[in-house]
Amino acid sequence: QVQLVESGGGLVQPGGSLRLSCTASGGTYGFIGWFRQAPGKAREYVAGISYTGLSWGYVPSVKGRFTISRDDAKVTTYLQMNRLKPEDSAVYFCASGDSGRWEIPASYSSWGQGTQVTVSS
Repeated sequence: QVQLVESGGGLVQPGGSLRLSCTASGGTYGFIGWFRQAPGKAREYVAGISYTGLSWGYVPSVKGRFTISRDDAKVTTYLQMNRLKPEDSAVYFCASGDSGRWEIPASYSSWGQGTQVTVSS
């Protein structure tokens, strides 16, 4: 099974940037998705990318600010987050899957533990 570890979260001021990393090991995957979950809200799809490097759509609230990418070895997937807003504050998860709709959590079989992103003045 695929094991995923996120890193890169932290506390930043509005307008700041963070780059999250998701490192995969122990198996193969068809695609990687980034999700986030804020207190009192459902887990929300953010962006996705296939093993071959094809990116999937970004959630409208982050389009133009966030960019998903992966390294050439297909081990680490990144989420570059720019011009962060307080409403971006959440626990961010990466997940791997092989089939189904990329924006649906049920399509993912492996999940990381999450990394906290807090955007506050």
